[in-house]
Amino acid sequence: MVSFEESMDMMAAMSKEDMMAAMDANKKICATFCGNCPSYSGTGETELLFCSTGKSGKITEEKGCLCGGCPVTPKMGLRWSYYCTRGSGREQMAAENK
Repeated sequence: MVSFEESMDMMAAMSKEDMMAAMDANKKICATFCGNCPSYSGTGETELLFCSTGKSGKITEEKGCLCGGCPVTPKMGLRWSYYCTRGSGREQMAAENK
């Protein structure tokens, strides 16, 4: 399994087009999980992939998190949760290292 740090290094080495394609592929995977997430459902949120993009502007309550079961989690070496309310993997890693 790839670590989050290795995943970020690989993404940084990609062209902008390849990075956007990878994010689009991950969004498709993410859509299956976010749609069923207790924290996401009923908020009116339409954005996805908070693990990469950061906090939601609409989700304010942590009612449960399905990110641990999402295939994007091992693919990206993610190790946190509640990206929609706590921030992206990069943001949570920075907070952890303070």
